[in-house]
Amino acid sequence: MIYTVTFNPCLDYAVHVENFTVGTINRTQTEDIYPGGKGINVSIVLQNLGIENTALGFIGSFTGTQIEKIMKNRGCHTDFIEVEKGFSRINVQIMSKEETAINGQGCNISEQNITALFKKLDALKDGDMLVLAGSIPNTLPSDIYENIMERLQEKQIRIIVDATQDLLLNVLKFHPFLIKPNHHELGDMFHRTLNNDDEITEYALKLKEMGAQNVLVSMAAKGAILVCEDGQVYKMLPPNGKVVNSVGAGDSMVAGFITGYQKTKDYKEALKMGIATGSASAFLPWLAEMKDVEKLLAVM
Repeated sequence: MIYTVTFNPCLDYAVHVENFTVGTINRTQTEDIYPGGKGINVSIVLQNLGIENTALGFIGSFTGTQIEKIMKNRGCHTDFIEVEKGFSRINVQIMSKEETAINGQGCNISEQNITALFKKLDALKDGDMLVLAGSIPNTLPSDIYENIMERLQEKQIRIIVDATQDLLLNVLKFHPFLIKPNHHELGDMFHRTLNNDDEITEYALKLKEMGAQNVLVSMAAKGAILVCEDGQVYKMLPPNGKVVNSVGAGDSMVAGFITGYQKTKDYKEALKMGIATGSASAFLPWLAEMKDVEKLLAVM
């Protein structure tokens, strides 16, 4: 079974405004409400691609109830922990000539809530896969990713980490199966600006030397570079298309990679599926479904 963990789920309120202007009243052209958070995005796209999984995390109040309701309506399995204080955040995404986002704070997560999550994670079995994705609310200890991986290190569980800076660097000692920084995040980790594919590959290899089994570096319109556990390096360009909404594209790439790997156990095919899925989501108002991905795979 595949599990995802989202510590700070949200409702994404996405609106399109023709010419968004600060300091005045703006009228929307379209508006949608989606469940959000990196792990939740991965869960939804996995389900869209026919891969069963369970979404874990913390939800609170009426917004948390709505997150879970929408996910279940889309066929997703959830096993969230409901917190006592606060409510799941609402993130506002304004699509205009430029994208603007206002992100909420989220719930107050207690020690009791963390213990409840650990209990659920203790039930994972050899052969399972766990996706740890996204930021950590300030009510959680900063080493929560490390605590989880240390707790599970005696089991044969493939762990995927999609996070930034120290959250990612600090888990490398536990040898995650896959990490997925984008090329900007990769440079930030080493206090460098990476200007070309050779430099990106060089520093992705450094992350592998530091403990990651596989390193997937997303590069937006330039595709992605994958450094594999056997030392093989693949680069692949994305298909052509118009970007409609970049939110969730990286999470979709992770879901596509997992799907490709689960089906073929071939890293190159997993990369191809990852890029197709990430691109499909970027070309749509929301997250890709299998039919969208298949159209792109046919031209890659």
